[in-house]
Formats: sequence, C-alpha cells, structure tokens
Amino acid sequence: MENPITVMLIEDHAGYREVITRALGRTANIALISQYGTAEIALREIQNEKPNEHPDLILLDLNLPGISGLEAIPWLRKYCPQSKIIILTQSNKESDVLDAISKGASGYLLKSATAVQIKESIEGVYNGGASLDPNVAKFILNTLRNRPTGAPPEKTLSAREMEVLTLLGEGLLKKEIANRLNIGFATVAYHIKHIYEKLEVQNAAAAVAKGYRSGLL
Repeated sequence: MENPITVMLIEDHAGYREVITRALGRTANIALISQYGTAEIALREIQNEKPNEHPDLILLDLNLPGISGLEAIPWLRKYCPQSKIIILTQSNKESDVLDAISKGASGYLLKSATAVQIKESIEGVYNGGASLDPNVAKFILNTLRNRPTGAPPEKTLSAREMEVLTLLGEGLLKKEIANRLNIGFATVAYHIKHIYEKLEVQNAAAAVAKGYRSGLL
C-alpha cells in the first residue's frame, strides 16, 4: 500500500478534534499524525521538525485562541511550504473565505461537512485539486462574478488551458478533468502547472478566484 496522506489538525475544540480523529482513523490512506489546540503551539512544533516530518496537509480552524487561523496561514506556508492547507471552520463570512484563499489555502470547508466530504477534500487537495464547501463555492463564485473585472493576466491562457480552468471552477479534480476532456492525467497536470504560472497563483482555488476577478471566467 502507498504511504498514507499525513495530516495535521489545528483545532481548539477538544470534542471536534475527537470527531476528526475518529473519522480519519477509519481511513487507510489518510493518517492524522498530529493535532494542536493553538496555532502558536503548532508553529513551534513545525519549526522544530525536519522538512520530511512535515504533514502533507493541514486542517486549520479559523477561530483559534491567540493567533487566528487566517493569521497563521502565511506562517504555515513559510515554515512548511510543501504542506497544503484546508480551512475547516464554522465561518462562512465573505472576508474569511476570500482572505483564506488569497493567502494560500487550497480548500475551505464548513464544520457541517460530513466525514466523507472531509476525506474526499483531503484526497482531492493532496492530488492537486481545490476543495470548497458547496455552499461556499456557490457564494464565492457569485461574489466574484458580480465584482468589477480587473486587468486580464499579461500571459494569455490557451484555449485548452481555459477549458481546464473552467472545469477547475466547477470543482473537478485532475482525473475528472482528464475524463471530461478525453486527455491524459499527465496532460491535465501539465496544463494546470502552466495555468498557475501564467496567473501567478499557487493552487486551484486561487486560480479560479483570479479567473473570475480578471474576467477570464
């Protein structure tokens, strides 16, 4: 069996930490390797670890005592840049959603998400996709559509890259995009890499957001 996806949980509510621990404990391909009640403790431990000990993915609450989840994102990206971040919170505020994505979060889930949704989101983000709670996704896309468009990116996307970006906006993962467009998985990954470079973003959620802000989508 392949190595499991390693996950760190930063959540101050002990009862919810237990819920996530039980949910992920029943998943063979996901391993919860650490959990912390505050961002300060998590950041301290990360700095003491070797890079190969960092988690593949971090589940991060926003409403934390001390340093908030939003304030922690830049520090987490600095100290463990290879770790992807999924926000797992009760907040569906516009400012929180947009700030989290702009700061580098690859996913945004509400705590009403089921265990299956959380597991699928972890797998999807780990494999290069984005993960947005369905209600949050609908809200953020409507919000971005209704904003004045910004200047288009200097580097124009090709027709195929536009197709891929549009499907990313629909929440599809690389494998699903490959099936939809009848192209190889590696080809999709190649296009996504170039989309990120041209839009100057780091993940799928940010690419979709910029696509709407700039009027590409």
